[in-house]
Amino acid sequence: MQKIVIIMPAWNEADNISQMIEELVDREFPKIEANMYLLVVDNHSKDQEFEIVKKASETRKNVQIIQQGDKSGLGWAYISGFKYAMEKLNADAVMEMDADFQHPPRFVKPMVEAYLKGASYVIGSRYIKGGSVPQEWAFFRKAVSFFGNLFIRIVLVKPKIHDLTTGFRLTKVKGVLDKIDLDNLMEPGRFAHKVDLLYQCIKNAKKVVEVPLEFAPRVKEKSKFNTKEMVATFKVAIILGLKDKQRFIKFAFVGFAGFIVNFVFLRVFRSLGFAEVLAWAFSTEFAITNNYALNNIWTFREAKIGGFKKTAVKFLQFNATSAGALVIQSVFGPLGVALFGTKYDFLVLAFVVGFMVLPYNYFMYNAVIWKTWKLPFIDKLQKK
Repeated sequence: MQKIVIIMPAWNEADNISQMIEELVDREFPKIEANMYLLVVDNHSKDQEFEIVKKASETRKNVQIIQQGDKSGLGWAYISGFKYAMEKLNADAVMEMDADFQHPPRFVKPMVEAYLKGASYVIGSRYIKGGSVPQEWAFFRKAVSFFGNLFIRIVLVKPKIHDLTTGFRLTKVKGVLDKIDLDNLMEPGRFAHKVDLLYQCIKNAKKVVEVPLEFAPRVKEKSKFNTKEMVATFKVAIILGLKDKQRFIKFAFVGFAGFIVNFVFLRVFRSLGFAEVLAWAFSTEFAITNNYALNNIWTFREAKIGGFKKTAVKFLQFNATSAGALVIQSVFGPLGVALFGTKYDFLVLAFVVGFMVLPYNYFMYNAVIWKTWKLPFIDKLQKK
């Protein structure tokens, strides 16, 4: 049976923690077909929180509490909990959950069920059917939550994930969490670390599932999320967005350079009296050569192809895969010029390259030439 450990950071939550243990451990855990554990990560609370959990653990084998260590902040609390769950409790999966009842215990069961059905990363989502935010929230807070989440979805280009700022998540250990360098998460002292953690988990997970979450208002005290936390969260999202798209940005720059080469030689060959089809074909080949060289030494330098023989072989393969680009430009370039005239050839070229050739090339470069994308069906074709 799978062992799932709920990591629950808490600080001065004595007023909530007793009720949480009763509802979560005593009432909800027995309904779940898994070995459920609650691991409270205390940050040297000044109230009776530690003593309350310690006493509860004496009568419940699946309740434990640890201190998060010298480094303070929400991220470090989770990091301490993750490590303990993996190293000491041999967890198969871990869950992130608040101690203040904003994540109602009744939603743990559907999260676990999604995992048991094959999901390696489960997100409790407020923004899918069945999910919600508290009606008690003021309009401004609802707007900040909704548009903040939308901003991060756009920056990280994750349109299929509806809630990227939720703190209610379940992560499979093997192949997902154990691949992450937890000690080097961005902004580990703030809520913002969750964006980095989610970003890496989604990249590692084979299957991501969202389940509805009815986010609840805090039972006691006020939310600790503030303007500084929001700014830090947006900053992390922007950095990750740029980092994630760094290769594509380089690829686009190289593509633009290829466009310039193509445009210049198109005019040169045309002035030499070449037929329109040949002018497009030869100028495209010059652009292909330019793109191969720049992409190899810059865009895909971590997978750089070296050595004369390998370079020559890959260049021939590059030309073969670029045959599609050659066909696209040789067909649609002259067609566009025939429709709009030679004085608009630069617009025709820009359209053909930007909307037809670049997407094709980016796929072929990643999947076939430098193989930064691992696609099983491509590997099978190449082995035949």
